[in-house]
Amino acid sequence: MKLQFMGAEKRVNDTIIFPSFNLLVNPGQVAALYSSVNVREQIINLLLGKTGLSHGEIHIGQNLLKQPTKNIGFLFLNVALYERLSIEEMLHFIKSLYASNQNIDQAIKAVHLDHKRKLKIDKLSYSESRRVQFSCLLLQNPAIYILEEPDQNLDLESKQIFLYLLQKLRQLGKTVLILTGNMESAVTAADEVYKLDGSGLSPIQIESDDSKTSEYQLEEEQQTDMGQPVQFKKIPTKVKDKIVLFNPPEIDYIESREGQSFIHIKGEAFPNDFTLQELENRLLPFGFFRCHRSYIVNLQKVREVITWTRNSYSLVLEDAHKSSIPLSKSKMAVLKEMLGLK
Repeated sequence: MKLQFMGAEKRVNDTIIFPSFNLLVNPGQVAALYSSVNVREQIINLLLGKTGLSHGEIHIGQNLLKQPTKNIGFLFLNVALYERLSIEEMLHFIKSLYASNQNIDQAIKAVHLDHKRKLKIDKLSYSESRRVQFSCLLLQNPAIYILEEPDQNLDLESKQIFLYLLQKLRQLGKTVLILTGNMESAVTAADEVYKLDGSGLSPIQIESDDSKTSEYQLEEEQQTDMGQPVQFKKIPTKVKDKIVLFNPPEIDYIESREGQSFIHIKGEAFPNDFTLQELENRLLPFGFFRCHRSYIVNLQKVREVITWTRNSYSLVLEDAHKSSIPLSKSKMAVLKEMLGLK
């Protein structure tokens, strides 16, 4: 059963939470929406039927979503289990609640908790409790799975189990939408990744790390062969075994630590194989500035220039974390000249 957003737009008073967007998630597909907590909560409330769209429609299969439907199952980030029950008792309760025909033993084994089935839930670790929540969702057996931050703070074993379960859901033809604010989680788990914010919906381009030639490399080779100057439109970063390509305007700043470059985007740091000098050359046409020997900053993201002493300066960004970037004395003089200041 497909999940489809058609011209979906949400406003709260005069604030646009997200502008009109179209998204189709088909059976057998795992898609991820990378977004803020506010956007994530709005999407969940829309799918729960608690709120409505300002414009547009959401379709479940061929039908317009007008109210909560049994075809959608949710894995919420913050949800309480009955801690006095054992795992087995909790699953019996869920099976009865949803009149499920699914097998409890299989649901427990799927999350690798068969050896703890008699244990009270309040004796479980956080990761094990999350696995119980996923087991409850498997018993519901919905056509569409909505997973909120499904692997946040999980131990390695639980993350591996989660990825294995996603593969099983693909094989069963389930439709899966992950809502997350963690790019690594999105890229690792999903087939398609999208960013949804106040600017709208945009796909995140992903390449396998073992690909012989990525999109940006092809562009370089073709333009070089034609004898034309190369200007890269996307910057590659590594996430697990995949390469994610970011548009330069998305980047807040770039930092070099112990010989490794890291691209910072909305509070997350992504490793990059280029040197700081190479990145400076590539990003110069997009309004980036080498403000320190170890930093490159997107000048469009700078909010303030702070003078600490005669020789100590910082740039404060307009991101959610109000990131502070060092500005060297020599670069301060260059920046003043660029801004037309004395």
